[in-house]
Amino acid sequence: MKNLFFLLSLIFVVSCDKKVNNSSIEPHLELVSFEIQVKMVEIPGGYYRPFFDIDSIKEVYVSRFFMDERLVTNQEYLNFLIANPQWVKSNILSLYADDNYLKNWKSDFEIPEGVSLQAPVTNVSWYAAKAFAQSLGKRLPTVDEWEYVGVADKSSPNAADNPEFTNYILASYKTGERYKIPVKAGQSNYYGIYDMYGSVWEWTSDFNSVMMTGESRNSNIKNENLFCAGASLTATDLKNYAAFIRFAMRGSVKANYCINNLGFRCVKDITI
Repeated sequence: MKNLFFLLSLIFVVSCDKKVNNSSIEPHLELVSFEIQVKMVEIPGGYYRPFFDIDSIKEVYVSRFFMDERLVTNQEYLNFLIANPQWVKSNILSLYADDNYLKNWKSDFEIPEGVSLQAPVTNVSWYAAKAFAQSLGKRLPTVDEWEYVGVADKSSPNAADNPEFTNYILASYKTGERYKIPVKAGQSNYYGIYDMYGSVWEWTSDFNSVMMTGESRNSNIKNENLFCAGASLTATDLKNYAAFIRFAMRGSVKANYCINNLGFRCVKDITI
């Protein structure tokens, strides 16, 4: 575990040199909406305590929102491609996805052999995931929204200080070929949300904002020393280590990366 922690620390430090402005190269392609059958769960607003806990940032407030109860599946992404063929792998621009985009799909409209249509779609870039969400009038969750829901176990909205829950999270990171596991294979958490752990990693809308505090996200002011200088000092126990792995993963990718164990789910604002 110490070796893995050291490796993740290196990844995190390297990521501090990347200053990616995703909005400057977002695709402006017309999207066609399509039908999707997925339950959205209302997540009540509240505070959660980020694992970094630096300076005056003790808690971050998350407004209430709707979240898909599960990850987006291969079937749903296939339906998206049929409605929006500009996003099939033979058409997508290299600016919006690297060469690994849907790399295991046999063709533009054929998912890999041995992988269920109900398994989470992976090898999709941040741009593609965002386009999928926008075609449904939704968006990707923020880091804070994901982490806020992610501290809930099956019986409590905040199990961050429960050693059993932490051990469960760490064990889930070791599961192999998670992209083959159908969605909703495990138990839901306190909110009725599935696949937060034990399935694939997930894109967030602000995945490269891990160098920001909760307050600075709101003001768009970067604190580039927060994780570059403090990561190895703040992730000192298993609880923080479990979260650090997620933040290190997010900090090591770019928007056009497509990874075999990286998928996504959608959320929606509550406007009433």
